[in-house]
Amino acid sequence: MATDYDTPRKTDDDANEDSIEELKARRNDKSASNVDVDEFEQAEGLELPGADLSNEELSVRVLPRQQDEFTCMSCFLVHHRSQLAEEKNGQPICRDCAA
Repeated sequence: MATDYDTPRKTDDDANEDSIEELKARRNDKSASNVDVDEFEQAEGLELPGADLSNEELSVRVLPRQQDEFTCMSCFLVHHRSQLAEEKNGQPICRDCAA
């Protein structure tokens, strides 16, 4: 696109006058487009396809910590010994927490 360098340029006074009007117009446009949406109300309308899990109970078999596992004293998750990064003050720390 060609630029015509001979056209008159706006001065700072002209730019300030135009910009105030433009700002007012932009403010009105933005306020009209903002809509308060409550995410909780929006999520209530969503349903999982074919799922009525209200009467379901979860049953999980819990195993005790094995001899080759440790509990990280930072995140308190049980990890395999291969994930042991270090021990701080005699407390085991996993690789994820040490990084």
